[in-house]
Order: sequence, then structure tokens, then C-alpha cells
Amino acid sequence: MKEIIAKWNNRYEAVHVPNQVIDVLELNQHLLPTQGKSLDLACGLGGNALRMAELGFESHAWDISDSAITKIQEFAQERQLSLLTRQCDISQHEQQNKMLEEGFDVIIVSRFLLRDIMPSLISALRPCGLIFYQTFVQDKVLSEEGPQNNHFRLQPNELISQP
Repeated sequence: MKEIIAKWNNRYEAVHVPNQVIDVLELNQHLLPTQGKSLDLACGLGGNALRMAELGFESHAWDISDSAITKIQEFAQERQLSLLTRQCDISQHEQQNKMLEEGFDVIIVSRFLLRDIMPSLISALRPCGLIFYQTFVQDKVLSEEGPQNNHFRLQPNELISQP
């Protein structure tokens, strides 16, 4: 696990701005409740979490990279936003259980795929909750973008067929 944390820390240390808000969230903000609790899971540099805080949500940002979490806290402070962060490895069952205990009205996942957590994501939703999921697919739009290993790309309609 230390290698994974180091990989992501190295990637984020050179970046000094939040990542962009994902299209699926930007284009569907009208579907959001007027208030509630949101989670940006595997948040990277927290663009989605920051947007949810701007919209008045109790916004949570979780990532495996402690470097990313530190930067997100700085971005939130610069914007005078309240943001709750957690450095964690969501592949660990105790972290998935924590997500279930917390319960969220909105869960956002972008550019991250861990198939084993799908049931936990659904269970962590409060009644009438929403999941915004945007990641890479096996039918590549740009071959140089995203993971080269197809295991980390969704098959067509894969999320729909999850139990």
C-alpha cells in the first residue's frame, strides 16, 4: 500500500490547483437536493468536493494520498469553504464500513474504479440519494488518456449490471 500512496503523492505534489469538476456533475446539478451530505470518493485534488461545498453541502473528500488531502484543505481554506477530509484506503473493509456508517445524500466518484466497493457505495446512500460516477471505459475515446490496463476501465453498461 505504501507504493500506491507514494505514486499518488508524487503525482499530486507538482499540481497546485484543484482538479476540474466532472461533466456528469456539472451537467446535472439540477438533480441535486438543496442540501445534504456529499462524498467525493478517491477525490484527487478535490474539485468535486469543493463544488459541493460551494453549493452548501456538508462536503467530504476522501483519498489515499495524504499530499492530495493537504492540498484540498488548503484549497478549501483559500475559498473559505468548510470541507471534511479523510486520508484513507477505500479498498479496506473498515473504510467501507465507515462510509456506510456516515451515510451520504450524494456520492461522487471520478477517474477511479474499484469494482468491489459498488455494493458499499449503494448501501452508503441515504434514501433518494444520488451517485455521480464518471470514469474511463474500455472503448477508448483517446488512447493516451486514462489507464492503459483495461481492468481499470469499465465495460459497456457494466455499472448498470452491478448487483
